[in-house]
Amino acid sequence: MKTSSSSWKKQLSQALTTLAAQRPPSKPDLASQNQRQPLRLALVGLGNELDGDDAAGVLVARRLMPLAAPHRLILDVGPAPENFTGPLRRFAPDFVLLVDAAHLNQPPGTIAYVDWQDVDGLSASTHSLPPSVFANFLISQLNCQVGLLVIQAGHLQFDQPPSPAVQRAVKRITAGLSELLTQIPAA
Repeated sequence: MKTSSSSWKKQLSQALTTLAAQRPPSKPDLASQNQRQPLRLALVGLGNELDGDDAAGVLVARRLMPLAAPHRLILDVGPAPENFTGPLRRFAPDFVLLVDAAHLNQPPGTIAYVDWQDVDGLSASTHSLPPSVFANFLISQLNCQVGLLVIQAGHLQFDQPPSPAVQRAVKRITAGLSELLTQIPAA
């Protein structure tokens, strides 16, 4: 599997920019001005907050909740993302970003934007549905694109807080995503 800790933000930005450029014009009279419909983005934080570093995805989602907007859905789905297909279906996203803890065989706190098709066995394995199965479902049922942003877990100990390395990674992702999300035009 190909991972890139240092360029996750650049890779995600490129994916969103490419997708936004493919959106149809927002109004027929604006087509000549090249104004596009807003990109509908859903950020889905996965994980179990009771299992140490597995809380990474839900912590990112919770920190980003204030950035929710009509074109931006942010969900803390815990360990059961399949329970949130209704809100995702109603929202009709163009792009779903899954944020999760994972085993990357890297130092704890490593951040990577990975191809969801390469993630079988990657998850920290606390979910009732693996991220790759969930991504496949989203693509087939919602006709959207899916990205996966993961943080290398250090420990998954029950009733323990996330490790300092993962807490720092959550802060870095939150800051980076805050910047990226606010760059996506609302209309």
